[in-house]
Amino acid sequence: LTVWKYLMFCINVGKVERLIRVLFGIAIFYLGVLHPNEPRLWGFIGLIPVITGILGWCPVYLPFKINTNK
Repeated sequence: LTVWKYLMFCINVGKVERLIRVLFGIAIFYLGVLHPNEPRLWGFIGLIPVITGILGWCPVYLPFKINTNK
């Protein structure tokens, strides 16, 4: 459980990147879900940057030891 707590509470995404992720994710979500001409799969893909932006934690950064949070 100690490792899991560390992974869940480690913020490895900086503030500017978090904002960009949320805005970009909302745009992708809009194209996929609300826009009638795009596939709905894009809506679900758009949720990934929104969630990682809100949480401030990106699991892809862990194996590469990337941390944009200063």
